[in-house]
Amino acid sequence: MHAWLIRPLESINELIGRALAWLTLAMVIVTFAVVVLRYAFDLGWIAMQETINYMHALVFMLGAAYAFKYSAHVRVDIFYNSFSSRKKAWIDLTGNILFLLPTCGFIFLGSLDYVADSWRILESSQETGGLPFAFLLKTVIPLAALLLGIQAITDCLKQGLVILTHPEEHR
Repeated sequence: MHAWLIRPLESINELIGRALAWLTLAMVIVTFAVVVLRYAFDLGWIAMQETINYMHALVFMLGAAYAFKYSAHVRVDIFYNSFSSRKKAWIDLTGNILFLLPTCGFIFLGSLDYVADSWRILESSQETGGLPFAFLLKTVIPLAALLLGIQAITDCLKQGLVILTHPEEHR
């Protein structure tokens, strides 16, 4: 339960999160280009518009684990901030084990057939002129669940360290 185990696991989501930051910039640039082309030149391509959707999906799905790593996720907090670090660790550990990890497992396992069917037919856009990579985008669903699950496991390890190293806190 030491940093030698936590750091390599977290480095995966750190690397992906930093890459996604650049992808959000690309998404802004492509969105700007779509708007300029449409309204200034009366031009547009379905594939270009779908590229924005793909980038948004990647940022949202793959960014969830990165956001969780930095506690940037939504937390309904009424009492949590006033708790000791040990009590917070118990709450986080319990939430990860009872809710987050089972949800990640459900999404991962539940999406496998869906993704396999998409790969079997090499699914592409339903729009004429759309992107031919829908099967690749759908592959991100179980990948996102896996990355979030990995982050939840590293969080469990960190919370376990807090619980074991702060036994004097009983607040």
